Amino acid sequence: MPFQSELGVVRTKNQRIDDDVRFIRSWFEKPLSTGAVMPSSKLLARTMASFVDRCLKGPVIELGPGTGPITEALIVHGVDERRLVLVEFNPNFCRLLRKRYPKATVIQGDAYHVRRLLGSLTHGRAAAVVSGLPLFTKPLQTRLRLLNEAFDLLWPGAPFVQFTYAVVPPIARSLVNVRVEASERIWLNLPPARVWVYRRD
Repeated sequence: MPFQSELGVVRTKNQRIDDDVRFIRSWFEKPLSTGAVMPSSKLLARTMASFVDRCLKGPVIELGPGTGPITEALIVHGVDERRLVLVEFNPNFCRLLRKRYPKATVIQGDAYHVRRLLGSLTHGRAAAVVSGLPLFTKPLQTRLRLLNEAFDLLWPGAPFVQFTYAVVPPIARSLVNVRVEASERIWLNLPPARVWVYRRD
């Protein structure tokens, strides 16, 4: 049965099931690239979006959007779709994102090299970087480089928002000279997750 989302877009139960199937197939094909078995829950997506200041100027960059649950939450949160820059490695997901969010900028590429991908595209500072990347599948040095590259694109104090299924942060507070905060554990997500937010002044 179709339902009306907060975006005014009618999506059917079959479309939601299709997204789940796409994710599972992608995970089986490349588990280290996809990272998650299922798309993020609405509660997790809303929690991530809530850390974005929609009034701060500049693009909102999403790394690893997959089928777009966090993208949708960002738009519902009040971020203009035209401000969204979606960086996705999977070409099938890129095609889906371009269809669902035609006003957003969708870039197929390796988000772990975000500065090289977006350095000239953002034309100034970004308001937020929101990441669904599976950071724990990467060496610590790669995670640190990604965080530093993201901060090079962000306004001072703007957030780098990341979720993980682990109980520990993807980058320990002691390793970075930044402010770190965490959400409560989101038990209704599958598997349960927590949102970590990093800010550099």
